[in-house]
Amino acid sequence: MTDAAASALGQTRGLFLGQSADNGVARAEHLLWSRANRHGVIAGATGTGKTVTLQIMAQGFSEMGVPVFCADVKGDLSGISQIGAPNEKLVARATGMGLTLQPKAAPTVFWDLYGQKGHPVRATVSEIGPLLMARMLDLNDVQEGVLTVAFHVADKEGLLLLDLDDLRSMLVYVAENAARIGREVGNVAPASIASIQRALLQLEQDGGGAFFGEPALRLTDMMKTGVDGRGQVNVLDSTRLMNSPRLYGAFLLWLISELFEQLPEVGDPEKPRLVFFFDEAHLLFKDAPKPLLEKVEQVVRLIRSKGVGIYFITQNPADIPDSVLAQLGNRIQHALRAYTPADQRGLRAASESFRVNPAFDTKEAIQALGTGEALVSVLDEKGAPTIVQRTLIRPPDSRLGPATDPERAAVMASSPVKGIYDTVIDRESAEEVLAARHAAETAAEEPAPRAAPRGRAAPAPRAAPAPKAPRRSNRQTPLEALTKSVLRTAGSTLTRELLRGVLGGLKRR
Repeated sequence: MTDAAASALGQTRGLFLGQSADNGVARAEHLLWSRANRHGVIAGATGTGKTVTLQIMAQGFSEMGVPVFCADVKGDLSGISQIGAPNEKLVARATGMGLTLQPKAAPTVFWDLYGQKGHPVRATVSEIGPLLMARMLDLNDVQEGVLTVAFHVADKEGLLLLDLDDLRSMLVYVAENAARIGREVGNVAPASIASIQRALLQLEQDGGGAFFGEPALRLTDMMKTGVDGRGQVNVLDSTRLMNSPRLYGAFLLWLISELFEQLPEVGDPEKPRLVFFFDEAHLLFKDAPKPLLEKVEQVVRLIRSKGVGIYFITQNPADIPDSVLAQLGNRIQHALRAYTPADQRGLRAASESFRVNPAFDTKEAIQALGTGEALVSVLDEKGAPTIVQRTLIRPPDSRLGPATDPERAAVMASSPVKGIYDTVIDRESAEEVLAARHAAETAAEEPAPRAAPRGRAAPAPRAAPAPKAPRRSNRQTPLEALTKSVLRTAGSTLTRELLRGVLGGLKRR
């Protein structure tokens, strides 16, 4: 197949993934544009080429005018923003497919929850909601119930929950009014309030506090198409975020949920409106409570009618619950290694999820795949999965490997959202309202000065008592002691002389 033929076929049918051999005949493997919103999974062991496949798909969708969002867990995906420099091996692979590489970069916007390697991403506490917030804080059922009460009271009293300080103030308010609130919505235990406060402190120490606040992310800023017709590739730097896996999973689920709630129904479009790549997808499902799993299943099942395709990237499809995996029609499976019984079970599950190809044993083929090879099965025009094919994945047009810090800075300097999210906005919300309310109540409780009876002047203020003279010491100085001794001696002598004179006069008589 010539390069021109592959390009024309790709534009009309779908995204060119690579080349397989069907009974010795070269065959191009395409992901149909009209079936790309039926979701998919990219699986494989570490180092088998999952990130490169993601990069190829992201740039391919961009070329077709479809905006893309993807999480960059290791930092390698940032190379999509730079022009590729293919080596001899990649050029040879492309030539073998009849493809001429045209090195170019994708129109990229970098995002970062912490605002260090991309534009800050923020959401308000109210937008996150109690379910996902409880997931971030790792709360139990009782604590989640108390948190739900706090959100309910805030909505009822019109208090905005924008950042973590607002939520803290709200929890204090609920604790101080536990008796009244308990009569309305149920008991609120002080111990649960304290546990939630400690969890908030831990989240803030982990850097999660930077995510909550304003200006909040507008989805329209991620769903842009350039003047050249290419879709914007949004890369979320997740190298630091991965240290907080619950925050990572909850944030991406929130983003998917926001897309589901805000976008209108479009049915089955000719091409997706947005494609969402969820790397390290097992973090979303690990130890997830049943309500959260049900929410994920609901969103994945229904969001395709909004024109959004979701692709989960993980090591093994077994990491994804069956109820969600059943919604993923397009599958790309890189090599798996089965060294343990658990690995064997995962390998068996992965091989059984494909439509059988009589030309090879799927289970054996998964273990024998080399780097850059994958088993591919996508949906055809009728929506049925194609027979699995062993496929050599095409090389990317952009750079393999990460962008440097100066290159990242240059991309951010020319970003279409530069300056929109860089400065935090702190408007009046629950914290300020509750603080003002508390100050007013405190002032009202202070006693007022007592008024004088009618017709009588108010009593004059009492004069302050005169200061007391300092107390004299009872101890005598040596001079005082000598003086007192002389006076006592003189007094005794005089008394004796007087007595003698009187007594003598009486005797003479």
